[in-house]
Amino acid sequence: MKKNKAFTLIELLVVVLIIGILAAVALPQYRKAVERSKSAQALALIKTTAQAIESYRLSNGDYPHTFDELPIDIPWPTRAAVMQQVQETRANKDWAIEIQDSRSFGYSVNLYITRISGKYKGAGFKLLVTPGAQQIQCFERLTSATLTFNASLPDGDYCQKIIKATPQSSSGFARYYTLP
Repeated sequence: MKKNKAFTLIELLVVVLIIGILAAVALPQYRKAVERSKSAQALALIKTTAQAIESYRLSNGDYPHTFDELPIDIPWPTRAAVMQQVQETRANKDWAIEIQDSRSFGYSVNLYITRISGKYKGAGFKLLVTPGAQQIQCFERLTSATLTFNASLPDGDYCQKIIKATPQSSSGFARYYTLP
């Protein structure tokens, strides 16, 4: 009599269960890695734009009001503003970058790059520019004129867990974090 060489139903169920557990553990980590990559690209863009703003100021004696005045190319189309009182907004499907004349707030220029889609919609980076100084913060918006946010996300879900930033301050419309 020949013995049949095959897997039993229990063995197959155990293998499927193990694969399911591994997928449940790996998928959130994969999503965080993808978001970290997108955030790194956004942070690189805001740093490049900051250098271009400072270069423009040194050449012209004042800060730019639009992205077209800068010596870099932001190939995203113009769109409606995410923040109020901005001079110009450019966006792709995931991010919007905005330039704001902020002299009335004590800064020369604010530059925002904000997630406009996905789980972390409303989170992003803010560049504060004053003559000779620049500071980049991570933020999580609580309100906006044009975006609806995921109110169920806990404080720090983006800036602390994805970016590894530390809490700095909070206002009525955003939580701010210091970058590492």
